[in-house]
Amino acid sequence: MDIIIQSFYSFLCVMGFSVMFNIPRKQILIASLNGAIGWSIYLLLQSGSASFIVPPLAGSIVVGVIGEIAAIKNKQPATIFIIPGIIPFVPGYGIYNTMYHIINNDFSQAIVSGSESMFIAVSIACGIIVATSIVKLIKESLPA
Repeated sequence: MDIIIQSFYSFLCVMGFSVMFNIPRKQILIASLNGAIGWSIYLLLQSGSASFIVPPLAGSIVVGVIGEIAAIKNKQPATIFIIPGIIPFVPGYGIYNTMYHIINNDFSQAIVSGSESMFIAVSIACGIIVATSIVKLIKESLPA
């Protein structure tokens, strides 16, 4: 039940960022669904995974693949589906904690929090690269 509620909030979050990024109105629903599906994958893996890197990596791969497919189907740039879709994965809380610990001169905790945030950000970027590469390879292998 918690996953459904959080996915709904993720849907609303992505919808808000889609409006803020001036995405065409017809594409906002697809981008929002993309973000909600990616966040659902993130939550499912987070509860069963010991690693903090795997959930955002898998979630961003799913967001990237769905975004690339939506871009091909709707003849729009993939970025309008992918960029709002990865917003829920962005480690804003970790970056906030890093700054909080720096301000309070707790540099050892700042390093821990900052490095975790950096690894999450890199895993999101790697997930998008993997998804884009997979879709590109499949697209090139199909007959014209």
